[in-house]
Amino acid sequence: MLKIEHLNKSFGGVVATSDVSIHFKTESLSAVIGPNGAGKTTFFNLISGALIPDSGRIILDGEDITGQASSEIVRKGIGRAFQVAKLFKTLTVEESLRGALMSPLGKSAQMYGRFPLQQTRDRAYEVMEQLGLHTKANVVSGNLSHGDQKLLDMALALVLRPKVLLLDEPVAGMGPEEREQMIETVYSLWKKGGLTVVLIEHDMEIVFRISQHIHVLSYGKVLAEGNAEEIRNNPAVIEAYLGTPREAHA
Repeated sequence: MLKIEHLNKSFGGVVATSDVSIHFKTESLSAVIGPNGAGKTTFFNLISGALIPDSGRIILDGEDITGQASSEIVRKGIGRAFQVAKLFKTLTVEESLRGALMSPLGKSAQMYGRFPLQQTRDRAYEVMEQLGLHTKANVVSGNLSHGDQKLLDMALALVLRPKVLLLDEPVAGMGPEEREQMIETVYSLWKKGGLTVVLIEHDMEIVFRISQHIHVLSYGKVLAEGNAEEIRNNPAVIEAYLGTPREAHA
């Protein structure tokens, strides 16, 4: 599905990503973890086209998409939700999703027309119901709670039917109730099939609970890969990130 081969990116003399090679299998749920400054967000920026790698390849379904524009990568099937939600703050939830659908079609002007495209309205409501936002369709995005803003950011990625969904710290800043709702939503989206999910997350309880595969970055390099038990007991990961073995199991 998504193959990252020997990816490198430096900023001046600072190496952010060094020879990173990771294979995310079709319909897998994977986590990318590591200490602050490990290169996780740079890694997502390279995959999503926000940055161009110095070398290496990004391959989606056998096609080399390295260096393509973000808009083209979205059309190819990679969607992304951000740590800080990127929303159209003055639009309602429904308008935001319809706008996201119409923009690639070059029909954004029709969003406010008397007869908006029915297929965009149908798809917007489908995703709102999927994420529990249907009761907030007419709420202005900037007035949503923090948790609902994060859900809407995810909805903006999902509405275009991505093959791969990148989630950058999906529970950041959430209280316990919103956190549990988001965990259940992410897991449910993946469990229904048809979607490859990759998340960056600092909450190890979440990572160990739902991830099939875990990839650990440290100083821009892949330090370790494996399932929850393998990562939890990996001495190099414990030393670099998780702390003592007792803390890792906690």
